[in-house]
Amino acid sequence: MVQGKAFLTTRPGPWSVLVPIVAVIAGILFATSGSAAQGRSLRSDAAGLPDIIREKTQDNKRMIGELGKLTTEVDDLTHDGAPGNAAVAGLEKKADALGVSAGRTAVQGPVVEVQLNDSKLPTDRIPEGLTADALVVHQQDVQAVVNAFWAGGAEAMMIQDQRIVATSAVRCVGNTLILQGRVYSPPYRIRAIGDPATLRDILTQSPEIQIYQEYVRAVGLGYEVTTHDRQEFPAYAGSITPEYATVKK
Repeated sequence: MVQGKAFLTTRPGPWSVLVPIVAVIAGILFATSGSAAQGRSLRSDAAGLPDIIREKTQDNKRMIGELGKLTTEVDDLTHDGAPGNAAVAGLEKKADALGVSAGRTAVQGPVVEVQLNDSKLPTDRIPEGLTADALVVHQQDVQAVVNAFWAGGAEAMMIQDQRIVATSAVRCVGNTLILQGRVYSPPYRIRAIGDPATLRDILTQSPEIQIYQEYVRAVGLGYEVTTHDRQEFPAYAGSITPEYATVKK
């Protein structure tokens, strides 16, 4: 359902190793020819031709043997590299999957969106027993939707214009939301990629959201759920390194 964007770097094949080896052997052949000629044409001395042929035959045998050894080494390197390449490919596949879970890759898929908004009820019409505090969306209301989405199998999530992960902190000060160093005012948009039917169903089952909906009916808090066929979420831009941690004993 979720499609990650990834870039793979092409790994060098065995021919990139073999080409320089062949070049070295060619250089040996040229050097040997120059040494044997000693500044003269090899054909200029007919009397010494048999000796030259014998010498070159031995040189050819030696170089053929060296070429065979080098070819065997290339084959061995290729063979030895194959399991490594497979292991690397497996690790890269796992890393890609973890990248999606950690929010490190952009993703796209069907989306369920919840909008929470403050009430527009005048303060002089607040029901008895309630205060003006009941007219605004609180941190626990946003967190209730986020928790419900994660529980419903959300594969990726955003609040406002920011991608969030499971460790993202949701904090409210007054009627403003502070998320990853940025401040937002309502309405608050919480979007999740996942199975729309499951995500919508989990919203109705959440006890915290049920309580929020009581205030929707009592004072007119905003609560709207919509489904989108497909949207794209950017990669998570924050740090995934814990700032504070303790060793479990």
